[in-house]
Amino acid sequence: QVQLVESGGGLVQAGGSLRLSCAASGSIFSINAMVWYRQAPGKQRELVAAISNRGSTNYADSVKGRFTISRDNAKNTVYLQMNSLKPDDTAVYYCKVLAGPRDYWGQGTQVTSPQ
Repeated sequence: QVQLVESGGGLVQAGGSLRLSCAASGSIFSINAMVWYRQAPGKQRELVAAISNRGSTNYADSVKGRFTISRDNAKNTVYLQMNSLKPDDTAVYYCKVLAGPRDYWGQGTQVTSPQ
């Protein structure tokens, strides 16, 4: 059984910062990409940032220059450093881990950045 545990969400004023973490545990082998998604109320889930097992990164245009994705392979953990938060960043953030033929999702963590 594989579990993803997310942490680090919360309420922060616009312009502030948060750091999300997502740790994978259980019978998981050979993690490939690790990805952060988000879903705002009434909107579709969207990709925020992704990192390959070699460290290549990809970002949504809306977060480029503000968010940074990183990973610690020894800990099977992916991070999302979010700076200069905006009200439009308010959403539930989910991590996804791709390992072999399967992918696994975290339970989601709420990030709120009011006006």
